[in-house]
Amino acid sequence: MGILKFFTFEKPSKADKAMKIFQKELALPPFPRGFHLITGHIVDNFPKIGEIEAGMLQAWIKHTSAGLTINENADPTVRKDFETFSNDLVPEDYAHFIHTYEGPDDMPAHLKSSIFGVSVQIPISSGKLNLGTWQGIYLGEFRNHGGSRKLVLTAWGA
Repeated sequence: MGILKFFTFEKPSKADKAMKIFQKELALPPFPRGFHLITGHIVDNFPKIGEIEAGMLQAWIKHTSAGLTINENADPTVRKDFETFSNDLVPEDYAHFIHTYEGPDDMPAHLKSSIFGVSVQIPISSGKLNLGTWQGIYLGEFRNHGGSRKLVLTAWGA
């Protein structure tokens, strides 16, 4: 049986730290098609995370043909398997696609973006992302030539 914890929130006293909200737009370098760890890009380019003792980070991608997810950060074959599975799930040669103006990878990329999602939230504890031992943030690049991708990073907490 697990331990159930209850938290209550009261109006902070003047001695308590005030809520902080930081936001930054980050342009990632172009990545080839596939799944890529971007945790380091986020941490290295958003030092304001270090000013939050307890809070959250939301990373949101401003594109409809790429996605974000969290998974295994040690073994690169996991990222390869993600790419293989997502291509099997949404094949480019699906005969019923009519949105193909930007090439055969266009509509599959839109579907993969919706399936994987465009945002992740990670707790911040003691000024650091509180990811599990084997967790990292992935960019899912679903286009053959997606180019630079922009993230909106929002961190909040006290």
